[in-house]
Amino acid sequence: MTKEYEIGMLWVEGPLSYVEVLCVQSFLDAGHHVKLYHYKDVQNVPDGVEMAHGDEVLKIDSFLKHGKTGSFALFSDVFRYHLLQQTDGMIWADLDAYCVKRFESETGHFFGWESPDHINGGVLGLPSDSDALGQLLEMTEDEYGIPEWYPDEKKAKLQKLVDEGTPTHVSELKWGVWGPQAVTHYLLKTGEAKHALPVEGLYPVGFRDRRLMMRERSRDKVVNMMNEGTYSVHFYGRRVREFLSMIGGMPEPGSWMDEMLGKHLIDCDAAPVLSRHEKEELKRQQALGQVRTAPRGPTGKGGENLTALADKYGSDKGSTKHRYTELYHMLFHPYRQRKITFLEMGLLIGGPEQGYDKNRQTGDLPSIRMWLEYFPKAKIHGLDVSDFSWFEHDRFTFHRCDMDDRDEIAAAIEELETPPTIVIDDASHASHHQQQAFLEIFPRLESGGLYVIEDLRWQPETYEKPGVTKTAALFRSWLETGKFAHSDPLVAAEFNMLSDDISGCIVETARFKKNRKDQVAVIHKK
Repeated sequence: MTKEYEIGMLWVEGPLSYVEVLCVQSFLDAGHHVKLYHYKDVQNVPDGVEMAHGDEVLKIDSFLKHGKTGSFALFSDVFRYHLLQQTDGMIWADLDAYCVKRFESETGHFFGWESPDHINGGVLGLPSDSDALGQLLEMTEDEYGIPEWYPDEKKAKLQKLVDEGTPTHVSELKWGVWGPQAVTHYLLKTGEAKHALPVEGLYPVGFRDRRLMMRERSRDKVVNMMNEGTYSVHFYGRRVREFLSMIGGMPEPGSWMDEMLGKHLIDCDAAPVLSRHEKEELKRQQALGQVRTAPRGPTGKGGENLTALADKYGSDKGSTKHRYTELYHMLFHPYRQRKITFLEMGLLIGGPEQGYDKNRQTGDLPSIRMWLEYFPKAKIHGLDVSDFSWFEHDRFTFHRCDMDDRDEIAAAIEELETPPTIVIDDASHASHHQQQAFLEIFPRLESGGLYVIEDLRWQPETYEKPGVTKTAALFRSWLETGKFAHSDPLVAAEFNMLSDDISGCIVETARFKKNRKDQVAVIHKK
């Protein structure tokens, strides 16, 4: 009968991100009992996990941290050795170890090569009477000890410092000295390394390839790195979280990690990846009693630049023509991982404003494709006089509407289930179309939302009405005087009724050159 192994983990304090939640849940779903040790409050722990105070294993006066990184890795190394020595039938797993299939061992040894040169202890099973485990525990009793596997020259230098009364603390030595370095040395020394799984057993995706797990184009490559003997995949926690922060807080849709998050039904919004700065701020707020749990909602940074996405999908908003995306990336980034409602009016160049029939054949939606990738959680709505109902996506809704008919605009907006957070008017560019769309939609805009009007310097002869105040001039008058001036007093009055709801406005010139005409307006709602 196969022995049942319990999984032991440690998280000293603070919120788990969805990376750790995924790893914990993977063990639960594989049928393991998981025991999570902690010393202070921990948030976002999945249901079914047994929580235990770390004092049950190791009582401490202070946490041992690495001098360069500030991580708890050194303390975690010591903790796991004590845990394995005290607990029979326990396999240790770092909180960045993802369980591919149930862990099994006939001897209690469960660990693997990470490279041809070293064994990692991120997943570590050792019987309590293991000779290697005993020597690991003995080593960690001296925080100023000189590692016996160091070359003679290096040991001599460290011994000289000891003789001078300034010994080197373990926290100042190279990262991993009490971890992979020590584990490899003592397992080889005692002969227990014969139990080590091959690289593909626990570390099929190496440190250098870790980013592949979060890239859509590399999904199949990651899968091919594994085989029937793969028990676990290592996420390299801190480095992976840092990379996720750089790409917007989430792995790319269709990536291997994204697939695993879906497989285990992980709610990423409930356990966002926090940057180091955000973690420090959270600790500060907790110390002041301002918060009790981790903030909800995505907080990632970076991500593929919007201009790159525009160029990728052939949108004229990118570097090849208007360069709007350079401004939009700065303005829209805080909304990127939110579940917002996004509306764009005018979906493809070449409509009636260019002399084409409104019933023209349409075959692409470059900007909509761009927005769907840039805002992975948003509901995207498109409005156009031509038909784009052929485009199907579970986060996209098309509304057919003639911008020359204000009632149709109002009816289309009423179809939105929630108020839009961001609106872009890239439709006919006729002044009165832009203005009546604004009057209908801006009052329905979410508080704190952005309303953008593009191509202010070009109005189509097919639609433009003589004598109508240009939209750029309309907003310039508000910026300069605090009042909207318009050739039609009724239109001016309607705009001025909305003035108190406008917290600010940007009117930017074409390609951001001062000697060019006004090109785009961005209006922020209070």
